[in-house]
Amino acid sequence: MHPCIKLKVYRSPPIAPSSHNTILITGCSSGIGRCVAEGLKTRGYRVFASARKAKDVEALAAAGFEALSLDLADSESIDAAVAEVKKLTDGSLYALFNNGAYGQPGAVEDLCREVLREQFESNFFGTHQLTRAVLPMMLAQGRGRIIQNSSVLGFVALAYRGAYTATKYALEGLSDTLRLELAGTGVHVSLIEPGPIDSRFRENAFAAYKRNIDAQSSRHHTRYAAMERRLGASEAPTPFTLPPEAVLKRVIHALESRRPRPRYYVTFPTYLFAVLKRLLPHRLMDRVLRGAEGER
Repeated sequence: MHPCIKLKVYRSPPIAPSSHNTILITGCSSGIGRCVAEGLKTRGYRVFASARKAKDVEALAAAGFEALSLDLADSESIDAAVAEVKKLTDGSLYALFNNGAYGQPGAVEDLCREVLREQFESNFFGTHQLTRAVLPMMLAQGRGRIIQNSSVLGFVALAYRGAYTATKYALEGLSDTLRLELAGTGVHVSLIEPGPIDSRFRENAFAAYKRNIDAQSSRHHTRYAAMERRLGASEAPTPFTLPPEAVLKRVIHALESRRPRPRYYVTFPTYLFAVLKRLLPHRLMDRVLRGAEGER
């Protein structure tokens, strides 16, 4: 049995998982996406696992998944993947887990329009297009689950993470609105808000930083030097980091609870910042956030 599925997450009778409950997952090359795909497949779901790079799609297929190529920054790729899912499921899809995303570090003043647009294309616009594309199937069958992998940075901000934070704030606002609009349809929308999770997120963020930020020309060059040491270090995980199984637990509840929650917090920092944001005045909260560390 895969270690990801040794979980008990219910207080009321759940909806039984089955191969008829199909799910499409984005960003399955590693980390959260791969763990959730493996855990749900072992649990009995029919999993369509997608990734952007051809080598990752091949690896997923070799691992026994129904693997799809899906690049959230490419509208044609999204349309092709959804068309394939429709064909293979005879137009029936129970759930979508919008997991694919990456982080673009850098001070807001150092983010040119093109870099910010690139972050939104992958983390927000592509997710929106994919959600719209699968919604008709769910509405036609009168049941479905849309699960958005957001972040603690979907409701609090940290310095030098402005691009990623902006996409997650936008995702949360759109998802809250969609949940209201889908009331009574049988289609439920849930947000998952992880803090630091053991994954390749930091590695991918460092690559984006090196690709798009001119650190030497910035007034933030001293802070960037410290960021480079942190992002490039092969050291112990950030404090309070949890394995991706912690997210899987919430995904299972969002899929199988008869009353899925609008939001699922994951990791201690998420719970802490949610409480502090409600209790502290803005200036004091800013002081806390300026001193905070974290990856998501």
